[in-house]
Amino acid sequence: MMEMSNVNMIAIAYAIYLPIAVFLTYYVAKTLFNNSIVFMMDIFRGREAIALSTNKLFRLGFYLLNLGFALLILKISYRGTALELQEMIELLSAKIGGFSIYLGVMLLLNLFLFFRGKRKTKEAIQQELKMERYRAGLEGGE
Repeated sequence: MMEMSNVNMIAIAYAIYLPIAVFLTYYVAKTLFNNSIVFMMDIFRGREAIALSTNKLFRLGFYLLNLGFALLILKISYRGTALELQEMIELLSAKIGGFSIYLGVMLLLNLFLFFRGKRKTKEAIQQELKMERYRAGLEGGE
């Protein structure tokens, strides 16, 4: 059974970890989705309502996924006799560092999806232009 000092130290670690994880998630989401509206407007060809709605849904999904993961990895297991301050800082460093790497991967994944959507839109526009030129050629040749 854990000593009382370990319980207190782990509770302090949770009280430090959770606000940091929430803040990091908020900051990354705010930065990503404030800037992603440009991509959404391009992907949806200037249709602002659907671009804004899609951006909000992506943001909500980002929050749910990342905060859910932060809570999933919350547990701190310590098997030693007494958790010292240095050990707590090292545990927090590993937790926060791992979560930061995960957030970075999620940010890059979202950017990939935005660029992919932009590329698909560009391809669709080019295909439409080809079809218009083809139709114009048929009409002009009759």
